[in-house]
Amino acid sequence: MARSRREFLAKGSMGLVGAAMVAKASGGQTPQAAGPQVPVGPQIPSTPGAPGAFGTAPVTGPEVSVETFVQAEKLVQVEMSGKDLAEAAGNWRQSMAAVYERRVGPRKLAIGYDVAPATVWNPLMPKVQGVAWTNVEPQVDANGRVLRGDAGGGPRGVDRLPAKDEDIAFASVAQLSWWILSKQITSERLTGIYLERLERFNKELNCVITLTREHALTQARAADAEIAAGKYRGPLHGIPWGAKDLLDTAGIKTTWGAEPFRDRVPVEDATVTKRLNEAGAVLVAKLSLGALALNDVWFGGQTKNPWNLDEGASGSSAGPGAAVAAGLVGFAIGSETQGSIVSPSMRDGVTGLRPTFGRVPRTGAMTLSWTCDKLGVMARGVEDTMLVLESIKGPDEKDVACIPAGLRFHAGKSVAGLKVGYFPEWMKTAPATEVDRAALETVKKLGMVPVEVSLPDWPYDSLNIILFAESAAAFEEITLNHQVDELKMQVPDAWPNTFRQSRFLSAVDFVQADRLRRMVAMEMERVMSSVDLLLVPSLRDEFLVITNFTGHPSLTLRAGFVEVSEARSDWAPDVKNPVKKFAKPRRVPHGVSLVGRLFDEGTIVEAGMAMEAAFGVAGERPSGF
Repeated sequence: MARSRREFLAKGSMGLVGAAMVAKASGGQTPQAAGPQVPVGPQIPSTPGAPGAFGTAPVTGPEVSVETFVQAEKLVQVEMSGKDLAEAAGNWRQSMAAVYERRVGPRKLAIGYDVAPATVWNPLMPKVQGVAWTNVEPQVDANGRVLRGDAGGGPRGVDRLPAKDEDIAFASVAQLSWWILSKQITSERLTGIYLERLERFNKELNCVITLTREHALTQARAADAEIAAGKYRGPLHGIPWGAKDLLDTAGIKTTWGAEPFRDRVPVEDATVTKRLNEAGAVLVAKLSLGALALNDVWFGGQTKNPWNLDEGASGSSAGPGAAVAAGLVGFAIGSETQGSIVSPSMRDGVTGLRPTFGRVPRTGAMTLSWTCDKLGVMARGVEDTMLVLESIKGPDEKDVACIPAGLRFHAGKSVAGLKVGYFPEWMKTAPATEVDRAALETVKKLGMVPVEVSLPDWPYDSLNIILFAESAAAFEEITLNHQVDELKMQVPDAWPNTFRQSRFLSAVDFVQADRLRRMVAMEMERVMSSVDLLLVPSLRDEFLVITNFTGHPSLTLRAGFVEVSEARSDWAPDVKNPVKKFAKPRRVPHGVSLVGRLFDEGTIVEAGMAMEAAFGVAGERPSGF
C-alpha cells in the first residue's frame, strides 16, 4: 500500500534514534547514518486541497547524520536528546537544506553590495516608563543656531593669517574659513599647502591611498572664482578635506582598503561627497582605513600615529585620524561601526564626532553593518565637527535608515547647569586614567552637575552576533570565493576568520540579540532621561558596544596626555609579533568621550567646546610635523 510523503518521512526518521543514542553515549562518535532517500522533485498531494507542509520539500544538499548534529551542538552550545538528534538528522535535507538554495543553487541569486536588508533599526523609543520621546521633526532656528563662533569679527584663537604654512595647516576649520571669507588666503594656496604636506609626510604615516591633486586644484580654483564673484557657500567653502576610502568618489578609486577592491572606481559620488561638493569643500585625498573597516592595516601596510610612529594610528578610520593630527587636511570624514571614530580620535589626539545612527546618509559608503554603520567627522577642534555635520546631515531618500531630525546648536551657549551622567565604577578602573578623572573635575568647575548613573550588569557583548552576522552577509561573496585570503591580516581576530566563523552563528540567537538590543535601548533611554549627556572613558568596552548598537551620538576630544611604555595595538596579543617596548615612556594624547541623547549632537558639542577651552591642550602638535 502506498504511503503518504508525510508518513514516509516520519517513520523513516525513527531508524536513526538508536544511532543517536549510541552517539550520545560514545561522546558523539558514530558511523554515517543517513536517513532514507526521498525521490527528488515536487510531490503532488494525493488529496485535492491538501496544503503543503514544512519538512516535505524535495531532498537537497549533502547527506547529514546524527554525528553531524552532535558536532554542530558544540558550535551553538545547545544540547539535544538522542531522539531529538535523530529527528533533526532524519529530515534535515527535506526541511532546512532548501533554505540555502539562494546561495548554493540550483536557483542561485547574487545580492549586490548596495542592497540593504528589509528590516531597519530605529533607535527611537516612542515612550519609556512614562517619558515621552522629544519631538525630532525638522526644526529651523536661524537666530539660535550659530555655526561659527565669530560674533566678534573672527573665530576664537588666531584671527589673522599666520606667516608660516605649518601654522596655517594646523588651524581649525573655523579659522581657515574665516581667512578664506576675509580673503587673507585663497583656496588654491591652502589646497597647495595641504597637498605638499600630504606628499611629504605620507612616507612616514602611510595614511593616503589616493592623492587627488588635479581634482583638488580644479575644485579650489572654482571655489576662489565663486568667492571672488560674491557667491560664498558657507564655512566649508574652499576648505580641503580627506575622505576615508570607503566613501565613493566618482571617477576616483574607492578601495575599501582591501586587496579585492584596490582597483574599484565608482561612477557616482556618495551622498556625503555630493553634499561636501555642494558646500564648496575641496577633496585632497582618499585616506586609509583598515581593510574592510577593521583596525589600521590596509593593503599598503599599517597607518602610523603621528604622536608615536612606533605604533599604528588605530582604526578603522586610521587615515583620517593620522592626517588630521598631522595637519595634512582641514578635516576628514570617518565612519564607525564599533569604535572606528572614537579609537583613532583618542590615540591620534583629534576630535571625533560620531553622529546619531540615522543622522547622516550612508548612500555610497561601504557597508559593514546596516544597523550600526555611521559616517562622522574628524577634526582638530570641537566646533569644526558641527560645521561639517551641518552640511552632511539629513535624509537623501536612498538610505532608508536616515531620519529627518532638527539640529540645534549655539556656539556661545552657557553649559552651566547641564547634568553630566557618569558611571562611578568606570571612572575608577581601567581603561580610565587620571585624565578621565580630571575631566570629571573640570565638569564641576564649568558649573555642570555630575550625576551618578548605572546600567544593568548584562552580557552586552552578546549584541555582537548582529555585527558578525551582518558583516559576514555583506562580504559573503569574497568569503566564499576565498578572496578574503588576499587580505594582509590573516590572524584569528581579523575579518577572514570572523566572516567564516559567522556562517555558523545561530539565527535564533540573532533574533534574541535583536530583542536584547531593544532592552538595552530602553535602558539607555531611562538613563538619558535623567541627564543631558554622559562622560565616559573613551575605550570602555561597554560604552562602545552599547552606544553603537543603540545609536547614541558621541564626541571624543583630547583632554590631556598620558605616558605609555609600549606600543598600543588594535589586534589581539600575538606571541609571534609582540608589541614594541619603550626604554623611555612616550607622552601621547588621551581623550574622553561625551555621549548625547539621540539626535542631540548640539548639547555634546556645546559642552565639548567649553571643556576643550578649559583643558587647554588642543593646540599642542605632534613633533616633526
